[in-house]
Amino acid sequence: MSQLNFHKKSFQVTPPQRILPLLEKTKDAYLLWYGYYQIIPKTHRHSLGQRIDTLFVEIIEALATASFLAREEKQPWVRLAIRKVDVLKIFLMILWEAKSLDNKKYIAISLKIDEIGRMLGGWNGQLQKQNSPHKGEK
Repeated sequence: MSQLNFHKKSFQVTPPQRILPLLEKTKDAYLLWYGYYQIIPKTHRHSLGQRIDTLFVEIIEALATASFLAREEKQPWVRLAIRKVDVLKIFLMILWEAKSLDNKKYIAISLKIDEIGRMLGGWNGQLQKQNSPHKGEK
């Protein structure tokens, strides 16, 4: 019986495929949040912090789903991501107001989330124009 020698195999790590810029920014914001999540007080880490973490994951899922769909199927997923970003902003504000997130961290994460929100709004507007009937056609 021959033995497999995994130690001599060389595994090549390939860089990830280029992803949608909005998805990249959301991933970056999540990674920033994840660092904060590890150090927020336990009183909020297992409640509001967990919910914020879940929202980030759900936003990433919605964006990933939308990015692979046909143009006419994207809008519900983009709108879902917009709603979740809006809730995320409110939860982060509560965390900040409760002093579980300091000013510097709140500003850093809020700037990223605001940019994500603007990009989502632009994408949604573009989809509305593309999916609406042209003028004169009713």
